[in-house]
Amino acid sequence: MLNNSSSGAAMKPAETRGFTIRLNGELTTLNINPAKRMLDVIRDDLRLTGTKRSCEIGRCGACMILVDGEQMNSCLLMAYQCEGKSVTTIEGAAQDEGVPDCVQRAFLEEGGYQCGYCTPGMVLSAKALLDRVPDPTDDDIEEALSGNLCRCTGYGGIWRSVKRAAELRRTKDDIG
Repeated sequence: MLNNSSSGAAMKPAETRGFTIRLNGELTTLNINPAKRMLDVIRDDLRLTGTKRSCEIGRCGACMILVDGEQMNSCLLMAYQCEGKSVTTIEGAAQDEGVPDCVQRAFLEEGGYQCGYCTPGMVLSAKALLDRVPDPTDDDIEEALSGNLCRCTGYGGIWRSVKRAAELRRTKDDIG
């Protein structure tokens, strides 16, 4: 154990406890420190590396996840804040059997990515928007993506991708 130099008292290691979330549709229980950041839980404990580590201060959106369908920067969330909730990472955005959903398909079709680093966060932000607003206006898209930065300035492709995803969802709803 380490000693605290000011008081000489032994410092306790970080306490862990059982922690349960519904991760990408599956009930998941981990034994972790509840004050651990969700970004670290997702990448380090769960080994899901689609959620990107970037600014680590909630400004870029590369670490975006959905918590009960709402966009959240995982670098700003502690594990205890997600306990008992549904958490979706980019790995959970695909349909069954790994088939891309409409948003992912639109990003591929419209070139909504360049280097790809921001893409997971953009896709999840677009997904959250379209779940709330099936036919978004330009203002809706701007607001929904305002927490995501693309350092390659690929916003034209991203914008087209969101509009295309809305169209694909409408077509899918009309068909089946």
